[in-house]
Amino acid sequence: MYKIYINEKPLIFIDSMGIQDEWLSDKKTLVTKYMGKTKEFLQYIDLLEKKSKINRVILHANEVKDLKNEFFKVVDVIHAGGGLVFNSENKLLVIFRRGLWDLPKGKIEKGEIKREGALREVMEETGVDGVKIQSKVGKTYHLFRSKHQKRALKLSHWYEMTTSYNGKLVPQLEEDIEKAKWVEPKDFLKNYTPMFINIRNIVTTYLASR
Repeated sequence: MYKIYINEKPLIFIDSMGIQDEWLSDKKTLVTKYMGKTKEFLQYIDLLEKKSKINRVILHANEVKDLKNEFFKVVDVIHAGGGLVFNSENKLLVIFRRGLWDLPKGKIEKGEIKREGALREVMEETGVDGVKIQSKVGKTYHLFRSKHQKRALKLSHWYEMTTSYNGKLVPQLEEDIEKAKWVEPKDFLKNYTPMFINIRNIVTTYLASR
């Protein structure tokens, strides 16, 4: 299964065998089979971008990876990297940017290894030092419009990171980051709003695996 958030609403790709009965009876969910025409993607993107009664679209096919690959043909894919960074007290490093609580992340530069780009972005955005990657956590997908109103897919690669750094955090103001702080992970999910659904999902998924 793949979840791509568009205007905070999910476009879900799934194998046809994975369709659940409750989805079919949900009036706010559109369930449809992909018929092999890429222009279908644009129709469903438009539907989720606009105000409508539909708040979730589920596209299914015999092979979900083929469906994902077809979708990638109609959007520009921008790779980003970020971290779930924990200090010696097992607190999570979070940021506040453009009115939303977030995790440090940013665009992977051309020719840069994803892991290295994720480390660089974390350190640049927060001023934290001595960060080490422990493991890959997962990926998130978010469709947005560029400054020129062209649709692009941000594919963010997330890593578990650790540091013993106990110095001052320095939010990167030129990236509109107003705050950087350490918080208890469960407290972050419970009390820090608003927050992108993708961010909530990746933290929730990580904590559930521990």
